Amino acid sequence: MPVVPLFAAIALVLAPVPDGGYSDPPPRAVAMASRWADQPRSPLPVAYDWPTGGPVEVLTPFAPPPVAWAAGHRGVDLAAAPGDPIRSAGDGVVAFAGRVADRSVVSVDHADGIRTTYEPLVPAVRTGQRVARGEVLGALVEGHCPSGCVHVGARRGEDRYLDPLSLFAEPVIRLYR
Repeated sequence: MPVVPLFAAIALVLAPVPDGGYSDPPPRAVAMASRWADQPRSPLPVAYDWPTGGPVEVLTPFAPPPVAWAAGHRGVDLAAAPGDPIRSAGDGVVAFAGRVADRSVVSVDHADGIRTTYEPLVPAVRTGQRVARGEVLGALVEGHCPSGCVHVGARRGEDRYLDPLSLFAEPVIRLYR
């Protein structure tokens, strides 16, 4: 018998059969229930904090490219010194912890569909590990900025990059007269 979500099964009128059971649900009802089950779910809310443990200077801001394949700065560079602990901005699961090209990277998938990425750091976590907001992911190493910084990226899906500051920084409100 096809699997149908409970609420859809309740709405179906199933015909009794001679052995005391019920017939399979009508194909149209199964198709409708399957279409509903394939819809994207509402993302769960996630609370985010600064991966540096508190607000720091933004050395290089988010500068998305005009088109997906063009050059741009798909994250922010936050002031930090080699050896500083870098923390997970939110609760999640480590999607990757290892080397990419010439630097070490840690990426965390969050329940709201956002993936945050931190580089360059020596990972203190492993792929598949659950992490809590504020949990140390690794120690910063030299390599991204001459003056020392951690590059933090955020994206939803494969190529929808977000300004990471929108996750954890307080918005700046200016009143003009």
